[in-house]
Amino acid sequence: MGCFFSKKSKRKGAQKEATPTAGDGGPSAAAEEEEEGSKQYSWDKREKVDPKDYMLTGIKDATVGRLPGKLNGQQFVIQDCENCNIYVFDHSAAVTVDDCINCRIMLGPVKGSVFFRDCKDIKCVVACQQFRTRDCKKMDVFLCCATQPIIESSTGMKFGCYQYFYPELAYHFKDAGLSIFNNNWSNIHDFTPVSGETNWSLLPEEAKVLDYVQLPDSDSEFKSIRISTELGRSIVPLTHGGRRKHSDESCLFVFFAGDYTTANARKLIDEATAKGFVLIQTKEVSMRPEDVNRVFQNNADALTELITKGPVVALELNGEGVVEACHSIAEDIFSGTKVFVSENKNSSSKDVDNFFNFADMQMGL
Repeated sequence: MGCFFSKKSKRKGAQKEATPTAGDGGPSAAAEEEEEGSKQYSWDKREKVDPKDYMLTGIKDATVGRLPGKLNGQQFVIQDCENCNIYVFDHSAAVTVDDCINCRIMLGPVKGSVFFRDCKDIKCVVACQQFRTRDCKKMDVFLCCATQPIIESSTGMKFGCYQYFYPELAYHFKDAGLSIFNNNWSNIHDFTPVSGETNWSLLPEEAKVLDYVQLPDSDSEFKSIRISTELGRSIVPLTHGGRRKHSDESCLFVFFAGDYTTANARKLIDEATAKGFVLIQTKEVSMRPEDVNRVFQNNADALTELITKGPVVALELNGEGVVEACHSIAEDIFSGTKVFVSENKNSSSKDVDNFFNFADMQMGL
């Protein structure tokens, strides 16, 4: 059914503090009182938080946002803003965007949900665990979402694949617990469909982030941040998503956990796309031995041990002759790395279906 090619992998202590004992007579009442007064509780040590640092509200015609290190995983609120350019170059726990009109918004990775409510004419770049809109009109969204995006009572919604880079972004993805390979940007669920109407669509394949969300003004506080929206620089791989495939031939290419899994996957994407093939979808997911049997079938015995080292990264590549090309790439570039590649084009579609159906079930999609 498939082929696998064959690197090797690597591996502090607790310190007890002695508690001083009192003398024979025991501590005096005064000493006890002094000790009680000097005790520090965990809530005393917490940094005092000013809510205003974690919200943007009632702003018009301005470029605003947060620099790296300003949110550090806190929740963030954006509300009642009009005609603004908003840039959040940090990771956060959750973001709500309410009652905003005609704004361009870039949000750094969000560990939980991003919720747009009662917004209109918004163009945005968003990476998050969950994405939802309610009562919104005309939004263009370049999205990386780990789960299925949901729209509710919203119209004129258009979606494209996330494309963005700034120097801290890879760390922010990690801090937010997001995988760059788990992106369901085109798998939209319309919670309130209307018969005969289409509330959402996909942006054109050639859509570029800069045509929607421009770079910060050169005189803004964000001018020193090195931003790129070029395809080759983006943290998240550009996937074809749910668009119609150009070819009937696809290939499943799987990397097993190791020190260079992400770098190897990126290298494969560069090599394959340079040859004219298209990256359809990617997934990073953990597998159990029984999953290996179901997904890889005849090759399961040789692969079962590999999945114990961590999640696998799988890619679907598409185009005429892609299976043969992937075998050449595996032999020429990844000869020292254990990978799985569809054996031939007759079985490759089944490989793709087996893996990604399993991955979607595993992730509750």
